[in-house]
Amino acid sequence: MNDVTASIIERGDLAHLALFLWASGSSGLLIFALREVVAANRRFDLFVRELARFNRRFGAET
Repeated sequence: MNDVTASIIERGDLAHLALFLWASGSSGLLIFALREVVAANRRFDLFVRELARFNRRFGAET
């Protein structure tokens, strides 16, 4: 990686390196955020199913 970085700096493409690092970081954060949203949706769905099961089991007695 040092060779690549040194080559970019020598050619004066530091802006391209910065843009690439920013885009890579942003993409990584987006993937992380989407995984967390999917996991949260899965947990919420399980909660709603358990609540519905509880209501079916104990809701008819009232």
